[in-house]
Amino acid sequence: MGRRRRKVVRIPRKRLPRFFSCPRCGQQSVRVEIFRDEGRAVVSCGNCGLKEEFPVKPAQKEVDVYCMFTDKIYGSLKRAPVSKA
Repeated sequence: MGRRRRKVVRIPRKRLPRFFSCPRCGQQSVRVEIFRDEGRAVVSCGNCGLKEEFPVKPAQKEVDVYCMFTDKIYGSLKRAPVSKA
């Protein structure tokens, strides 16, 4: 008699997304391109054409640049003057 074989459970690794949601149009069409040799990153939406450029450090990833992008967009929305009519 032999003993039972154990079932090997493989845990899938979570991957970072390639496309992010756009704060202006809401579509999953924002792409982050990092140019490490130049020290900059370009964030652009393929749907509405929103485009920003940011300086990046060597340790930053696409998610970090996307967070800087959303902070800039939502920060500018909060500072917009509100008319009291």
